[in-house]
Amino acid sequence: MANTIDMNNDPHIWLEEIDDPQVNKWVTKHNARTVKHFETNTVLTELAHRLKQIMDSDQRIPFISKNGDRYYNFWQDESNPKGILRKTTLDEYRKSEPKWETVLDIDALSQAEEENWVYRGLNTLYGTNRALLSLSRAGGDAVVVREFDLETKEFVEAGFQLPESKGSAVWLSENALLVATDFGANSMTDSGYPRIVKLWTRGEALNEAKTIFEGNQADVSVGGHSDTTEGYETHGVYRGLDFYHSESFLRDDAGQLTLLDKPLDGELFSHRDWIFVQTKTDWEVGDKTYAGNSLLVMDREAYREGERDFEILFEPSEGEILSGFSVTRNHVIVDILRNVQDEIYVYSQTDSGWKRTRLDEGKRFRTSSIGAIDRRVDDRYWNTSNGFLTPTTLSLGSIVGKEEVLKQNPHTFDSSGFEVSQHWVNSADGTRVPYFLVQRKDSEGPQRTLLDGYGGFEIPMLPRYLTLEGPAWLERGGAYAIANIRGGGEFGPEWHLAALKENRPRAYEDFIAIAEDLIERGVTTPGMLGISGGSNGGLLMGNMLTMRPDLFGAIAIAVPLLDMKRYHKLLAGASWMAEYGDPDDPEEWKFIQEFSPYHNLRKDIKYPHLLITTSTRDDRVHPGHARKFAARLSELGHDVWYYENTEGGHAAAADNAQRAFMWALEYEFLWNALSAESQASN
Repeated sequence: MANTIDMNNDPHIWLEEIDDPQVNKWVTKHNARTVKHFETNTVLTELAHRLKQIMDSDQRIPFISKNGDRYYNFWQDESNPKGILRKTTLDEYRKSEPKWETVLDIDALSQAEEENWVYRGLNTLYGTNRALLSLSRAGGDAVVVREFDLETKEFVEAGFQLPESKGSAVWLSENALLVATDFGANSMTDSGYPRIVKLWTRGEALNEAKTIFEGNQADVSVGGHSDTTEGYETHGVYRGLDFYHSESFLRDDAGQLTLLDKPLDGELFSHRDWIFVQTKTDWEVGDKTYAGNSLLVMDREAYREGERDFEILFEPSEGEILSGFSVTRNHVIVDILRNVQDEIYVYSQTDSGWKRTRLDEGKRFRTSSIGAIDRRVDDRYWNTSNGFLTPTTLSLGSIVGKEEVLKQNPHTFDSSGFEVSQHWVNSADGTRVPYFLVQRKDSEGPQRTLLDGYGGFEIPMLPRYLTLEGPAWLERGGAYAIANIRGGGEFGPEWHLAALKENRPRAYEDFIAIAEDLIERGVTTPGMLGISGGSNGGLLMGNMLTMRPDLFGAIAIAVPLLDMKRYHKLLAGASWMAEYGDPDDPEEWKFIQEFSPYHNLRKDIKYPHLLITTSTRDDRVHPGHARKFAARLSELGHDVWYYENTEGGHAAAADNAQRAFMWALEYEFLWNALSAESQASN
């Protein structure tokens, strides 16, 4: 058996077919082997049941969003596995057991229409009962869009309806939309998203809608944007050049498009009389340079007249970066990360300039997410806060008033005996990298430890309540760690940019350094250290398998990228070339192949215990990655557990029963694989 795979003649490429009978047979065979092995495990069965009870619990916070004078919630539980859309009033919501009015039952709709619908959200037209309802078949990213009346609780007869695609639609008025969808031949980008935006008016056939913008096939996507705030109505289009660079255009009443002045890698946002710009890297405009990761603001009319003298609301400093912001009617709420921990401030405009005031309580190892309830109307906001050992609390606050606690999630495990700590290690190039560790206060000696990581797309791994990890891992005596490696957003854009393309190995070196530190400090041993990650985190796991198989006892890989030679040819993969590079460019393939796990598997290496999970209906990261990796490992004589859910999209599950089983399978696999008996037999 060859030790390397032929780059130009992939013997497992047939596994990239989605509905081919031979592929389905292969999937069924591997699923059956995994289920047969684990189904007799009463601990897994009981754990799956417990996790499902947690997910179905009526004590969970029913998070709501406002439309008009009603507040809407989407809810899934044992009686409603696909879920119901329901509404209530704020006064009713304040009660311990609110009365809800069902708006749409997705289970009943699926049965009536003989479709496996998964709810994907609402886009409401402000001030009306009209909404664009998105539904996915089996949970993929592609959705159909149908106009829905929230008052009559019915789909609008002969209303707006878009075919299945990874597109978008935004309201201009009750009788007009900006739509980007699959319009047929040559209407989609290489990444599988729309490249054409049309103005569609009520009563008009979709194929008769007026084209207002066309992007290039090499673009990632295009779409419309609009603001229907009375007195501030605007609309236009955006063009995603790649995953991190975009253009935005404003469209006037005559249909003329004007390119807005913003950094290509930054964001522009308007609210009433303000224009905000969030920079990613340094932005030179006129004779000024604004630092990357800054939040800028200026008068809207002055901006339209060509002025670019922005006020700096926030610019980064040592250990302090901009995580995000939200606006109420009269104020700006800014989320700042300091050493991977949240600090929330409110910025208020005064006669002497902008005033900054701390808004959150400043507790350690906590994350707060604050957003306006209705930025058009008032200065109220939602505050959703939680920590590793503290369940989520939902509060309603006002910039000029006190916060009111509305709901709290219950504890899913007894956290009183645990503690949280933050540690720093030196990576291979000397960069200081942090990680969080949760373990029992009285921990002594090595213990089963689960290290989680992601490291990509500027997504930070922040403190969060361990809803499932608590009962599934900590209660059983394990320790849990989260790695804040480069590629993520823990320290702003520079932290992310440091691991792009040829620098991707820095993320892997960071993760390895953290794993080694856990071992050196006696928290665990290589045989008792398990790791897990999904999507880009699955790519991280694949590289840990091939780069340092000696460092880990077990690895769980979910919905992963693994074949980096063909990733850009599969589904949305082309959109990620700004992150990883272009495999068709010989110079870039030289470095990409170094972190392509599929091409770096070897026959003569002892690999850790391995579980790979994915979804047949994942239309973002192709299941072919996981299938081919499992097939290649088997071909080389290595043992691997494989499970592919038949629905669920990139989340790999469509309802709570599926979610509970997938999580229970992963945790039980890891726990058993890291046992002393398992390590002795490996």
